[in-house]
Amino acid sequence: MLVRYVAVVLCFALCSLTAVKAEDPVANAQAVISSQIAALMHDDAEKAYSFASPGIRSLYPNKDRFLDMVRKTYEPVYHAGNYAFGRSKMIGGGEVVLQEVMISAREGKDWTAIYEMRLMDDGSYKVNGVRMIRNTASQGI
Repeated sequence: MLVRYVAVVLCFALCSLTAVKAEDPVANAQAVISSQIAALMHDDAEKAYSFASPGIRSLYPNKDRFLDMVRKTYEPVYHAGNYAFGRSKMIGGGEVVLQEVMISAREGKDWTAIYEMRLMDDGSYKVNGVRMIRNTASQGI
C-alpha cells in the first residue's frame, strides 16, 4: 500500500514539473511571432491572420484587408530579411508579453518591432499590435 502511495505522489510531482517547464510565456509568444513572420514571408494571408488577436480582427475583418494593412504599414516585417528576438517583458504574470524583434529589412535598414502579445482564454498568444522603430540598437522595452 505504501509503495502505491509513493508511486502516485511521485507521478504527480513529475507531471507538475513537466507542466511548469512547458508553460513559458516568452517562448510561446516568440513561437507565434516566428510563425506569423514566416506566413507573411510566404504571402500566406490566412495563416498570418490566424495569429491576430480579436481586437486586430475587429479592425481588419478579413485576411485580405489584414494583409493589405501589413504590406502598407509593416513592410520591414512583411519582407523581413533576418530577424532576432531581443528583450522581452511580461506584464501581469504573462497575460501580456512585450517582445522586441530586431529586423534587418531587405532594403538594408534596421528596425525594431515591439510586439504586444495577448494571452487568450484558450492559453494561446495572439498578436495585439506592433510598434515599429527605425533604429540601429536595442532601446529596451
